[in-house]
Amino acid sequence: MHDDLTYTIRRSPRARRIRVCVDPHAGVEVVLPQRATKREAQQAVAELRPWIDRRLHEARAARLRLEAPPGTVPFLGAHLRLRYDADRSRAHRKQDELHLPATDAQAALERWYRAEARLDLPARLDDATTRLERRYTKLSIRNQRTRWGSCSSTGAMSFNWRLMLAPEHVVDYVVWHEACHLVVMDHSQRFWGLVERHVPGYREPRRWLRQNGAALVLPAPA
Repeated sequence: MHDDLTYTIRRSPRARRIRVCVDPHAGVEVVLPQRATKREAQQAVAELRPWIDRRLHEARAARLRLEAPPGTVPFLGAHLRLRYDADRSRAHRKQDELHLPATDAQAALERWYRAEARLDLPARLDDATTRLERRYTKLSIRNQRTRWGSCSSTGAMSFNWRLMLAPEHVVDYVVWHEACHLVVMDHSQRFWGLVERHVPGYREPRRWLRQNGAALVLPAPA
């Protein structure tokens, strides 16, 4: 029995069974139905410990692979050098440099990435849907814990702003993946054939995201 793993417990009125979630940033969380006991949570963690350890190891390995050079942050496959200005109140990019306020730099950095996502992702989505001759009904930029994009049956699209931390070809794959759901809602052979028609070699960015997605976390400014 391992007792060296820290995890949190959350009770959910909607939970029908015990669920263990491994988030590379938030840690391990056990979601319990209202009547489940803490002992049952402990048993679930013990049973799933090899899987939990594997997920945490994969996340650590991904962070090491994608670690940005000191004093930089990743942006669409490149690295921007950070500069700090005492008289600045918000982040501003100048070529390959990103100027941040000297105080509360982390909040300003996240606001900048979110703003860039709101500019970049709609343009990519509009291009994809135009070529597919389909329309979406709504677009939101969010910070989902486990999803990079989604497309509802009503045509509402959602993307994770942290995609801006990934290489550009990975972003394109995610956008095309969701756009293709406007044509085919499931993951049938027809769907993947449509994706491949527009993103030849889509398996590589798909694999990259599975292996490295956990490491797409905004680093704290040095």
